Amino acid sequence: MIIHGDLGSGNCLKVKWTAEHLRLPYTWVPIDIMKGEAKTAAFLAMNPAGQTPVVDFGGGKFLSQSNAIIRHLARGTALLPDDAWTQAKIDEWLFWEQYSHEPNVATCRFHMHPMYLDKSKETRDPGKVERGEKALGLMELHLSANTFLVGDTLTIADIALLAYTRLAPEGGFDLGPRPHLRKWIATAEQHLKLT
Repeated sequence: MIIHGDLGSGNCLKVKWTAEHLRLPYTWVPIDIMKGEAKTAAFLAMNPAGQTPVVDFGGGKFLSQSNAIIRHLARGTALLPDDAWTQAKIDEWLFWEQYSHEPNVATCRFHMHPMYLDKSKETRDPGKVERGEKALGLMELHLSANTFLVGDTLTIADIALLAYTRLAPEGGFDLGPRPHLRKWIATAEQHLKLT
């Protein structure tokens, strides 16, 4: 398994963390998106959308989209329990992450982070800031009554949401007033051995 990705990207980190948690051997190929390395002919042959991450499973089998990748890697493991309802609730979080969370929280981080656009907090898109705050608020509410996002153990829903939530301060979001979210981050990091 060859993972092509950017270690600064939460979407790529999800794949790395899932593979490592499951002890799946892989080779990491760094892709610098700011240098256009995801737009080369070789990269576009793997993923015509020109986005990281992409996993090469060999034999001409490539998979992109971080949540599709982690779902594939986790099949048959505790990270993706066999129960159909549990899987549906995990999918609910995965789709929400890519529609309501990542486009706002991650985009604000991309805007501010020195590795990417390196712009000021004040120049962030106000709509993205508002929607990012709302997404983090929804997570805080849910986690006020739950240790994990789905069920009573770590799943790929947690891995998917952890990636950019733990980096939200780099996008100008204050996690200080969100104690349940901070506790969940620490718990998930501990399970994934990130601390």
